Amino acid sequence: MNTEPKSLQEAIVYFSNPDNCIAHLVAQRWPDGKVKCPTCGSEKVNYRAHRRTWTCSSHHAKREFSIKVGTMMEDSPIGLDKWLTAIWLLTNCKNGISSYEIARDVQVSQKAAWFMLHRIRLAMQDDFFGSKLGGEVEADETFIGGKSRNMHVSKRQRRITGTGGKDKTAVMGMLERGGNVRTVVIPNRKRAALQVEVRKHVEAGSALYTDALPSYTGLAQDYAHAVVDHAVAYVDGRVHTNSLENFWSLLKRGIAGTYVSVEPFHLFRYLDEQSFRFNNRRANDAGRFNRVLSQIVGKRLTFSDLTGKSQLAASA
Repeated sequence: MNTEPKSLQEAIVYFSNPDNCIAHLVAQRWPDGKVKCPTCGSEKVNYRAHRRTWTCSSHHAKREFSIKVGTMMEDSPIGLDKWLTAIWLLTNCKNGISSYEIARDVQVSQKAAWFMLHRIRLAMQDDFFGSKLGGEVEADETFIGGKSRNMHVSKRQRRITGTGGKDKTAVMGMLERGGNVRTVVIPNRKRAALQVEVRKHVEAGSALYTDALPSYTGLAQDYAHAVVDHAVAYVDGRVHTNSLENFWSLLKRGIAGTYVSVEPFHLFRYLDEQSFRFNNRRANDAGRFNRVLSQIVGKRLTFSDLTGKSQLAASA
């Protein structure tokens, strides 16, 4: 579309028209232009302009559907103009954006903004479909979180403990040089936890660069494993983890400066957010925005799932 917005200002103006919102979402959800019923997949649908919905000609329940049905926005009473503005902001603000700021910008409650942002983060989650990193890959781990002595005792008890960082949550990352990064929350930095993630995400035979943590010992039988001892040097030719350290600095800057405090229960969502922006760093703002819109289908997240209430109910 020639009128497709390229900046935040253009996006706000363009998406203030609900018909533009629907047309843009249709183009991203159904690139071939053929709208399909999310219930039965039929292309025999009729658009009802006065309601801005479609009606499926097949005889089944829920014949009428909107553009939100089957996406992360399903059952949300918040307008598409506010949703699309929030998506643009989160995908393009390098240090993230808080729910309080979204609440002020799009005029919703802070609770609603917090729920919106987590649903957008779910759409930012990449599906790797079994692909693995290759070539030269850096692997490293870090800790996220504050000091437990500054926390309320109830929050302190929820913190995940791990080797070398009892007050924080352990996180592992693997980065293909010149390519993408993958991150995962791990229970600790022991060999069993780290090596299973390496073998899951890194193709055998790749050049693997790590620090001198003993937990990585034994990977040389499957990878061209080289180690840099940070007690001696941070770079030894091509052997270093500086690219991944750069990613960690971006992640921690966003968490410490924007989100301030992140619960371990939700940490993986913030990893998905930062990984998405990093992996799409070569795209422009509109490109990142459209990439998220192309991934909103099937990404349903209810408030009870988000807060863990559904899990508590299931275990009760």
